[in-house]
Amino acid sequence: MSKNKLTGIALLIVLVASFTVLLSLGSGIYREKPPIPTAFTDTSGQPIFTKDDIEQGQLVWRSMGGHQLGSIWGHGSYVAPDWTADWLHREAQAWLSITAIDRYNRDFAELDSEQQAGLEQGLRNDIRHNTVIEGADGNTYVALSNVRIAAINEVSQHYLSLFGDDPALSSLREQYAMKEGTITDAEHRELLNGFLFWGAWAAVTERPGYEYTYTNNWPYDPQIGNIPTSDNIVWSVLSLVTLILGIAMLIWHHACCKEEALPEAAKDDPLFFTKPTPSQKAVGKYFVTAIGLFLLQILVGGITAHYAVEGQEFYGFPLSEILPYSVTRTWHTQLAVFWIATAWLGTGLYIAPALSGYEPKYQRLGVNILWGALVVIVLGSMAGEWLGVQQYFDLDMNFLFGHQGYEYIDLGRVWQVLLLAGLLIWLALVTASMRPALKVSNDMQPVIWVLYASCVAIGLFYGAGLFMGKHSNLAIAEYWRWWVVHLWVEGFFETFATSVIALMLVRLGLIRARSANGAVLFSTVVFLTGGLIGTLHHLYFTGTQTSVIAWGAIFSALEVVPLALIGFEAMETYRLRKASPWMERYHWAIMFFVATSFWNLIGAGVLGFLINPPISLYFIQGLNTTATHAHAAFMGVYGMLGIGLMLFCLRGLTGNMQWNHKYLKGAFWTLNIGLAAMVFMSLLPVGIVQFFAVIDHGYWYARSPAVIHSDLVENLVWMRMFGDIIFSIGGLLMAAFLYDLIKKAIVSKGAKANQAAVLTNS
Repeated sequence: MSKNKLTGIALLIVLVASFTVLLSLGSGIYREKPPIPTAFTDTSGQPIFTKDDIEQGQLVWRSMGGHQLGSIWGHGSYVAPDWTADWLHREAQAWLSITAIDRYNRDFAELDSEQQAGLEQGLRNDIRHNTVIEGADGNTYVALSNVRIAAINEVSQHYLSLFGDDPALSSLREQYAMKEGTITDAEHRELLNGFLFWGAWAAVTERPGYEYTYTNNWPYDPQIGNIPTSDNIVWSVLSLVTLILGIAMLIWHHACCKEEALPEAAKDDPLFFTKPTPSQKAVGKYFVTAIGLFLLQILVGGITAHYAVEGQEFYGFPLSEILPYSVTRTWHTQLAVFWIATAWLGTGLYIAPALSGYEPKYQRLGVNILWGALVVIVLGSMAGEWLGVQQYFDLDMNFLFGHQGYEYIDLGRVWQVLLLAGLLIWLALVTASMRPALKVSNDMQPVIWVLYASCVAIGLFYGAGLFMGKHSNLAIAEYWRWWVVHLWVEGFFETFATSVIALMLVRLGLIRARSANGAVLFSTVVFLTGGLIGTLHHLYFTGTQTSVIAWGAIFSALEVVPLALIGFEAMETYRLRKASPWMERYHWAIMFFVATSFWNLIGAGVLGFLINPPISLYFIQGLNTTATHAHAAFMGVYGMLGIGLMLFCLRGLTGNMQWNHKYLKGAFWTLNIGLAAMVFMSLLPVGIVQFFAVIDHGYWYARSPAVIHSDLVENLVWMRMFGDIIFSIGGLLMAAFLYDLIKKAIVSKGAKANQAAVLTNS
């Protein structure tokens, strides 16, 4: 049996085993999710919050932007508080204050240490004990103490004022970057309190039979008894051991396997005389659209970052009333997915006919229709999100057309379904073009099949987001959300890119087909071994069982293993740029692939592992350390790769047209330098400051205005301006490069038309 066949079998085993684990643990999450009781009641049975209140309150939370305005269980945005940690801290302080006055007739702060310790133990005894009971009617109830109800009422009143337009809290809203009247309907604010309380209740209530909460004792707050569990510590240590072992084995494999020598490069560019098909020519508009969306993402990203310093104001102008922070951040994260996906989808539509040499009937029409549909979905979903956050929709209409509230899956359900339909159309177009290539037996068949399998996964796995219903328990919603974010965006797109790059380099005659087969199959096996089950590292503290911590810790460490040798890949790719004089045509495409390798090591590897171990993420989930990893990995890896793929396709589309390499050189360096400055001069330092704040005072404090709007942090946020400006110049230079190409294409087309007219007349 050949080595490639054995690797293919290993890949199949990895896929089956990994999805078996994911689905098995998912069924456990369904069974052991934090319950939503029929009612939370007082000691006499009078309801405080009902299940309907909580579920409707979740819809209210989603309508205001959900994850894009503060966070729940550590997932979401960073300027406003984590509402779970904030509620728990405020409720604890209210409970202690009420009890201190009742017992000692003094404020809690005035008590001696022994009295304070006694009240804090009483607080933990009251709020951590699980009192879910099943009533005679078959419903479940939770009875709350009178002191706790009084504390809840105090916190509820604060949130009623905060999410409304109470002038007394205008300053706090500004610090949280919340617009006045975030939720205009008073009844909706009452419902929101029910959902926020339930999230906090799950984070402080111990699972039946255990001494840790439904969220595995997250957030860190020693006063209420939330401290790291033994699972957090033990599996973190074992994940480090796994990382070291995995890297050692990979280095051993690399040292043992002889690398096949590169072939002698052809004298002429093998792709230079290939004439683009009509459908390939139609793909050009995808790349123009991608850069347009990229520029828009940069613009709203700058506005969003500015809100972190000036709150509602934008250089003195109350821009947040028109474009609230939750809208600009939604657009910023969503546009990142849209522009990168557009570039990659365009690459798929371009490469499919190139592989098969076959142009299906109506392929060009299909490419144009899909482009129009994607534009409608992008603009329509953005408009719907704005209308939803501005509270123009009722709760049901918001779910369908407005803002779903879940980061990266913010677009309303109708837009979500339409986007899935668009991806299926893309899959059908790619399949129609690639079908002949799939039937041909040649040296590249394994890579072509891996490429096609990744296309199928890209087309189908976005549909995982549809498993989240209107009233899905938040633990279930997070499970399926990360199927989309991690598996769809971070998983199968990477497999797609690896295959496409290998095929391009083989077609250029720069690597041997046999080498490409082995490299793609092996790298896919290694990546997916950790990548699929590694999805679970996002779910440590989202109402899941502790087995998720064990699986997630070990396999998220394995995710980092293949990145240990990424430097070899980068150098091999870098050397290809001088394989032959004609490679100068592809110089900057190759350089963007090199940048992808660099950011894969730094952004996905180093900064990713910074937050992957359970004990690390326990303290820094939802801090700017998360944003550090997100920016370096998402833009550094997928963004740079998208640009590199786009340049390869544009080289084929433009033929012998002269490119302005000054624009590309400037874009390459400003994008990379700007991203590095953004990450290391601002985001990472802010995250480290917050890390210290968590350890010293608790998680709630690190997300409070006392830290976020401290002089040090605000100065660090202002430092981001340098990186933002440099990065923005890179985006403009990419746009200038495309504009120059379009202008030259128009001139060239006009010249050919004039020449044809002269020949005709003569």
